[in-house]
Amino acid sequence: MSSSHAKQPVRTLVTGASGFTGRYLVENLAGRGHAVIETFAGHDEPETATRLRLDITSPENCRHVMEAVRPDYIVHLAAISFVGHDDPLDFYRVNVIGTLNLLEACAATGHTPRKVLIASSANVYGNVTSDAIDESFPLTPVNHYAASKAAMETMVHTWFERLPILIARPFNYTGRGQASNFLVPKIVEHFARREPSIELGNLDVARDFSDVRYVARAYEALLTSDAAGETVNVCTGTPYTLREILSAASDMTGHKLQVHVNPAFVRQTDVKVLAGSPAKLRSLVPEVQAIPFMDTLRWMLAA
Repeated sequence: MSSSHAKQPVRTLVTGASGFTGRYLVENLAGRGHAVIETFAGHDEPETATRLRLDITSPENCRHVMEAVRPDYIVHLAAISFVGHDDPLDFYRVNVIGTLNLLEACAATGHTPRKVLIASSANVYGNVTSDAIDESFPLTPVNHYAASKAAMETMVHTWFERLPILIARPFNYTGRGQASNFLVPKIVEHFARREPSIELGNLDVARDFSDVRYVARAYEALLTSDAAGETVNVCTGTPYTLREILSAASDMTGHKLQVHVNPAFVRQTDVKVLAGSPAKLRSLVPEVQAIPFMDTLRWMLAA
């Protein structure tokens, strides 16, 4: 038998694979020939050879999955990511301790993957007055979600000597399939249903919105790049306010929405402008091209 026939496919473990980003990334990786093993948290579906139940808050469960899979690559997306989540402690149980359990499972099973890509968040930068936040900016989180991600990053740094880890800090991103408690899908759904009005918070907060397809491509490229032991922003560098998004969606659909600012939706800890510098990302994976946000909005409205 020739060596090419005997060659095993690359095994890639993706936590949080059923989530918004995970679905796009899994499709990309499978298209590249990876044997993807997805993990899910719930109890309402049976396990299969390629879909395993994983409670990342359980060290035993993490060790069991790591021993069973022994993956070439790990992409860790599982997290509590909705800033308005009810129980603050959950952020730390899942986002910090869960990540630690996963890394300790590698050590406990004596397994060193080729790369571990860990998704953090640009929310760790907090309220920074800059239109191009790069990776050297200090971490000044202003809510529990961001604080949990900052704590997770600090913990992960202590593992840089032991495992080939890359931390990705995505800025805001959106696309088809994102839950409607996130801003852009909420706006898109109101236009799609031609609702008469919408309730929003501060219309002048500006965000560097990426397309989920771009984020998935960036993760895939970073996973197989030479980069390790560092942190990289995943962003486009171009911020848009909610006011601009509403105006663009109105132009694209020919529908006018009455906008009501609900004071209950205006969080005091809201970051005013969050836009990143994609310079490092472009230097590491120059082949990954950003998708213009207006194209993303058009794609979402067409669904």
